[in-house]
Amino acid sequence: MQKQGLFTAGILVVWTCWQAVAGTVWLDELDLSKVQQDWGRPHRNQSVEGHPLRIAGKTYQRGLGTHAESVLYLDLNQQAERFIAYVGVDDEVGRAPASVEFELIGDGKILWQSGIMRTGQPAKLVDVSLKGIRQLILHVTDGGDGINYDHADWVMARFMMASGRPRVLSAPKEEPYILTPKPPRTPQIHGPRVIGCRPGHPFLYRIPATGLRPMRFAAFGLPKGLKLDPQTGIITGRIPERGSYPVRLRAKNAYGTDERVLTIRCGDTIALTPPMGWNSWNCFAGSVTAEKVLSAAKAMVESGLADHGWTYINIDDFWTKKPGAKDPTLGGPGRDAQGRIVPNLRFPDMKGLCDAIHRLGLKVGIYSSPGPYTCGGCLGSFDHEFQDAKQFAAWGIDYLKYDWCSYRPELEKKRTRPAEFGRWAQAWEDPKFADRKPFMVPYALMRHALDQVDRDIVYSLCQYGMAKVWEWGARVGGNCWRTTGDIRDTWGSMSSIGFGQAGHEKYAGPGHWNDPDMLVVGKVGWGPHLRPTRLTPNEQYTHISLWCLLSAPLLLGCDLTQLDEFTLNLLTNDEVLEVNQDPLGRQASRIAKNGGLEVWAKPMQDGSFAVGLFNRTIMPQTVRVQWTQLGLKKGPHRVRDLWRQKDLGMFEEGFSSMVPPHGVRLIRVW
Repeated sequence: MQKQGLFTAGILVVWTCWQAVAGTVWLDELDLSKVQQDWGRPHRNQSVEGHPLRIAGKTYQRGLGTHAESVLYLDLNQQAERFIAYVGVDDEVGRAPASVEFELIGDGKILWQSGIMRTGQPAKLVDVSLKGIRQLILHVTDGGDGINYDHADWVMARFMMASGRPRVLSAPKEEPYILTPKPPRTPQIHGPRVIGCRPGHPFLYRIPATGLRPMRFAAFGLPKGLKLDPQTGIITGRIPERGSYPVRLRAKNAYGTDERVLTIRCGDTIALTPPMGWNSWNCFAGSVTAEKVLSAAKAMVESGLADHGWTYINIDDFWTKKPGAKDPTLGGPGRDAQGRIVPNLRFPDMKGLCDAIHRLGLKVGIYSSPGPYTCGGCLGSFDHEFQDAKQFAAWGIDYLKYDWCSYRPELEKKRTRPAEFGRWAQAWEDPKFADRKPFMVPYALMRHALDQVDRDIVYSLCQYGMAKVWEWGARVGGNCWRTTGDIRDTWGSMSSIGFGQAGHEKYAGPGHWNDPDMLVVGKVGWGPHLRPTRLTPNEQYTHISLWCLLSAPLLLGCDLTQLDEFTLNLLTNDEVLEVNQDPLGRQASRIAKNGGLEVWAKPMQDGSFAVGLFNRTIMPQTVRVQWTQLGLKKGPHRVRDLWRQKDLGMFEEGFSSMVPPHGVRLIRVW
């Protein structure tokens, strides 16, 4: 019996080895070029940075090195028996705080989840039956806290097949779909219901109104010093006295008339609602020119974007001269004999460019750095803050993006001009902020410089969220401040930045806004060669919905001369934009989270709530909100779908909706 048992066991071992050879397909043997991930490239048998696969000190010979968010689609054709692997964060991140979650999704159902895995955690075994599964998805999420350092490994990963091999699939293509109906021919006035200005400073406002042109405009109750062009709807002038002025605007065409009250508050605060406009960086980056900027301004009007409240045309980096540049359009002395900053040859007439944009009823933004150089190596404003602020005002600038770049606190020792901070010197007197003074100093200095000029200039602090800028940005006079690093047009980047704003809401309000960076819809490219955004249509609806709920500045980064129908429709839904421009100025809070399902709510001035039901997973899911989560009593509440501009009815206890992968349902509740 003992010999027979040994013989039988030997046969079993041989059979098992034969089965492993005949029925085993290793993941690294498949076409991994179709792995979608948010940083780097997938690597066969190496980490995402090209090192040996290593998890918690143990090296593995085979597998896939990837980076969250990561997705691989596979067709199994019901021929797979099991999937076996180990998973974890690759040691190459060092002590960096990575966090990821691995998922296996079969035919729309979650088969296995690792739970959140972090740096240094031992690899976890995956051993999952795949019997009867047609399609499998290998998915790595960012763990809900952003994609930074999320180097994820599937090691010793293989499929036990009854027959055949898994076939790698391309990601499902999502066709653009339009939700918002076109505006009617009758006039409709849009835009903010309140705007701010300072006494005696130049005032410019273009009444945003849709409807068939020609159109005639009127304004009743304009304060002294302002005048309206009835054909263009552009209001200009200066208001000499402080006060709050309700102005009744009227737009009339052959099909009808519309009226709306706009309150002009003349005092100390501007940017009473988040700025809306365009920035050149995500589109043209270092190839920007005056011609491209003016074309963007004309396109903003001709496309109709300006009729929905889009206002600013902002020039980013590469308008100043770059010391040592071989390109003659960039190089040369950056300041004249008096120390005044000089544009490069791509911008031969900055004052003329600003005047041309102003004649369209739009405003102009510009870019600089508190350091000696910008991020692109062009001339910055260090030690020339007051001169530059005066020059910006002389040209007619309305918005300044001030980018940390080459600034370092030790530069203050090299300053030749006395640093004057005015009332902003109080910003760091509170012991809570004393250790953050080095970060606050350069921004308080430029704020004081801007206060000395005869112009309202929206002040945007760009320093990537260092030292928790949302806690002190308003203390140094910022109108908005970047809370994050640069955005890219990927789901992982956009979603981790947007959903990462939870907790910042108490620092936002009229005149001071958290800024999660620019919009990445339409054609982008960061240089002369453009391409469509890599965000899917669902993800673009999520992007715009979330930024509007967050009361974030809305700055387009695409080529405005190449807007397709889907992108234009996405950017001209006035009920969605009204969420962003609501006069109450509250930023949405996350009121519910269940895995990848989230509910965000924003109180509106009229007592209603704007609510976003978000699905961050890669499968359709039902997302719910209860009225009690909004602080409302049970009972009938009216619900409106904002993207479709359609009333959905009365709901007693709450509202639920099936939400597509990476998608949103944006509603308003009265």
